Amino acid sequence: MCRSDVQQAVLAKNDGLAAALRADLAQQGMSMVNLLSSPGSGKTELLGRVLARARERGVPAAALTADLATENDAVRLARSGLPVKQLLTDGLCHLEARQVRARLTDWLPPDTSVLFVENVGNLVCPAAYDLGETLRIVLMAVTEGEDKPLKYPTAFGSAHLVVITKTDLAGPAGFDESLFHEYVHRVNPGVEIVRSCARTGAGVGTLLDRALAARDGLTLHRPPLAPHPHGHHHDTLSAPAS
Repeated sequence: MCRSDVQQAVLAKNDGLAAALRADLAQQGMSMVNLLSSPGSGKTELLGRVLARARERGVPAAALTADLATENDAVRLARSGLPVKQLLTDGLCHLEARQVRARLTDWLPPDTSVLFVENVGNLVCPAAYDLGETLRIVLMAVTEGEDKPLKYPTAFGSAHLVVITKTDLAGPAGFDESLFHEYVHRVNPGVEIVRSCARTGAGVGTLLDRALAARDGLTLHRPPLAPHPHGHHHDTLSAPAS
């Protein structure tokens, strides 16, 4: 069996586990949001703000955060007051559905309705693995450059939602937002792009609203490289960025 055959077999097995997990979560009235980005995009800080907003609004949410080492991100996210669990991958550059399922058995409150999964900081490997998510969000900081979607078309092409982070630095970074939009829509036509800033709280409410819409059976968009092409599709939600 050649390497490509091995990879396909691994991905096929993962897809089966992910589909089963997605069905199990749906039966429990829960949805999963998979957050993908490069290291340093600011997704941990932004997720912490989203979790805090969820608690303020009485939304039973939780977060699973993955990293190669340390529990620093879990400590930061726990400040939200919501349940948080760290998953250490021991060098693996992505999460897989089996790892997520294994971490949901001993800490997740039964009334949880939205589970946020902060994937390993990487836009290559994680893009290929369906975790059983209902909503896949790809984030990118303005400091990373407008051409990121063209460099990582699989990640951006599989996103239900794209988020620009650290927008308060757009001016100093010389970020060309219109060009970024053009590149995103070149690989993922029609996907919504949300502007956010953890420092000011901009975009936090929008992200929580989109997560709740996914929980309620709506998706923002059907990406061309859907992470679960054979899974159940919901009705499309038409919602403008705010």
